[in-house]
Amino acid sequence: MFWAERDMSAQRLASCFLLLGLIWFTSCAPPTCYSRALELSKEIMRDLDKIHKHDRTKTCAESLPKMFLDVHNSCIRSKLRDFLYVTENLPTESCRERPLLRLLKRRVRTLLSIITRACYRDLVFYTDDCEALETGNISPRYSEDRLEHVIEDA
Repeated sequence: MFWAERDMSAQRLASCFLLLGLIWFTSCAPPTCYSRALELSKEIMRDLDKIHKHDRTKTCAESLPKMFLDVHNSCIRSKLRDFLYVTENLPTESCRERPLLRLLKRRVRTLLSIITRACYRDLVFYTDDCEALETGNISPRYSEDRLEHVIEDA
C-alpha cells in the first residue's frame, strides 16, 4: 500500500511538472504580427502621453498632430506616414534630438513597417473612419445598405 501511494504522488508530481512546462512553453511563443502591432500602438500612445506631460518635451509636443491609434482602422497607414513626416521635420533641432522623441519616431517607423510589409495581409480593418484617429471618437459607421435597414427597423 505504501508503494501505491508513493507511485500516485510521483504521478501527480510528474503531471504537475508537465502542466507547468506547457504553461511556460505557451508563454514563450513568439509574438504574432497582430500582437506586435497592438503592443507597438500601445507603446506609441504611452510615449505620446509622456511627451505631452513632460516639462522638457511639452513645447515639442505642441507641433505634433493629435493621434489615437487603432490598428483596425484602414487609415492608420496614412496617419502614421503623416505623423512620421512631422516628427522628422520638427521645427527645432533640440526637439528632433530629444531621446523620447527619437524613440517615438523609431516606434512609429517600426509600426508602419510592420503594418505595410510584414502584416500586410494579416490585419483586418473594421473601419475606415480617418477622423477617429485624430479625435479618438470611434463611432460605428454604417454603409448605405445597412443604414437603410436600420431606418426601416425603427
